[in-house]
Amino acid sequence: MPYTYDYPHPAVTTDIVIFTIRQDELKVLLIKRALPPFQGEWALPGGFVNLDESLEAGARRELEEETGVKDVYLEQLYTFGAPDRDPRERVITVAYYALIPSDKIELRAASDAEGVSWFGLQELPALAFDHAEILQAAHARLAAKLDYSTIAFQFMPKAFTLSELQQVYELILRGPVDKRNFRKRILGLNLIEDTGETRKTGAHRPAKLYRAVDPHRVDVIK
Repeated sequence: MPYTYDYPHPAVTTDIVIFTIRQDELKVLLIKRALPPFQGEWALPGGFVNLDESLEAGARRELEEETGVKDVYLEQLYTFGAPDRDPRERVITVAYYALIPSDKIELRAASDAEGVSWFGLQELPALAFDHAEILQAAHARLAAKLDYSTIAFQFMPKAFTLSELQQVYELILRGPVDKRNFRKRILGLNLIEDTGETRKTGAHRPAKLYRAVDPHRVDVIK
């Protein structure tokens, strides 16, 4: 029997902001829309939630269908519900953000996307819907969580130097971090462990390689 309601019900979508570090820059993944509305314009990956799936399941499905990305850290960000945010109908979107190390990237565009590509935050094209607002909120959340969580480790490969970890902080915060204080704090938290190996780059002496104690979790550290 079909549903009947006294009041109209809005549709629900999920949109996902996917960050990575590539070419010494914080970048976000965008798709070029193949269908109206905003056909040919860049947007965040996302789509309508099916009636038989949870919000997170819908976000992960759309993410894999539109980009080929799966098995990444995903966190709910915020709900965006301006009445005119979608010209098709009344649509409320639950936004998520995802973090992925650059060594795990194998992108592909789905049938409803003309293309998929990474963009630096300083070189963003005009975005469809209210996706510029969503992206700005996601970057603000990510920068804030650096101070009280282990979220930065989601960008790191299995083994990394302290300089590489510091660079991730600086790219997200868009500014320098004091080297001495940073290293003292990170090592004092016991969140990383020495692998016993080193890496030599250029004329510098070999740097110690570390790994995250629990790379699959994002923990609060304050």
